[in-house]
Amino acid sequence: MPAPLVDAGLVALAALDLWLNLSDRTPRGLALAALACGALAVRRRFPLAVFLLTLPATLIQDTLVAPIAALYTLAERSRNRRLLALCATLYALATAIPWPPDHGAGFGRTWTLVDFVYTLATAAAPVLLGQLVQARRDLSQRLVEIEEAKEHERALHAQAVLTRERAQLAREMHDVVSHQVSLIAVQAGAVQVGAKDAETREAARVIRSLSVGTLDELRTMVTLLRASGGDATELTPQPTLADLHRLVASSGIEAELKGELSPTVGTPAQRALYRTVQEALTNVRKHAPGARATVELWHDGTDVGVTITNTAPTRPALPLPSAHQGLVGLRERAEILHGTFESGPTGDRGYRVRMRIPAHAD
Repeated sequence: MPAPLVDAGLVALAALDLWLNLSDRTPRGLALAALACGALAVRRRFPLAVFLLTLPATLIQDTLVAPIAALYTLAERSRNRRLLALCATLYALATAIPWPPDHGAGFGRTWTLVDFVYTLATAAAPVLLGQLVQARRDLSQRLVEIEEAKEHERALHAQAVLTRERAQLAREMHDVVSHQVSLIAVQAGAVQVGAKDAETREAARVIRSLSVGTLDELRTMVTLLRASGGDATELTPQPTLADLHRLVASSGIEAELKGELSPTVGTPAQRALYRTVQEALTNVRKHAPGARATVELWHDGTDVGVTITNTAPTRPALPLPSAHQGLVGLRERAEILHGTFESGPTGDRGYRVRMRIPAHAD
């Protein structure tokens, strides 16, 4: 059911509740009752303000629907449990305290206390229900994120398997096919030189020419297979710094890329920086849901580097299966390139990853 219809029905229900239990028919009492009912129309946008607007009517009228509905909405949208406890207490006080004060003189303090405890227990129901709905919504969102993360990991695993298979195929083609085709070309050249009749020399020349052309095409194919790390349907080169903008934009989190490095930075260094950003953003998505990330490229003398910093998560992170090898691999990559790698938490519950390597590392 659309939210406006639900809100309109709730306003009507609150008005009916007040009309049946109206105890103060003065203009002031009627105005406060109308304010409490009308405020429910905007309870989704201003839950705390709407709840506070229902308290005056609760103090002087026998009403239940308006404050309970406002308290439920506040509990369903707020994560501040101290605020929720305070609001539940305010509702219990507004209901239990006699109004006007001389109206409850005959009941005594004991009955007022009993009424307060009973009303406080009643107020706990919408608070707990609202927190339960909030937890269910968060869990559903986390399940969607977990499924997306698993799908992303499956794609990365498939890409890694494909890369290994292509590298193995490239080695086999280079070691076996290239060697044999080279022998064919050499033997054809020998026949071309040693043959006496023109027909045999021409056939040998054709065989040698075809072998040389095949070798050139084979070398090109081997180079593509070794460099390919993309989708299964096409051959693409290894990523470079030019691909960082696309990586950050498609990371699935709120991320910003700062700084710029010269395109003359060595290919191994560009690949290492790209993989560092890729791993760091993947970790933010998995372990810090709702966090923002900043990717900063920088250079210091002959060294270049990247720093990835994320803020504290805004939602609790669920435990995900992990081999804990991503950061270890980045540290090993930095050591191979004679660089350094650092990672660790920040003071504001965030996390920072930093790699420094020579610009022209081999």
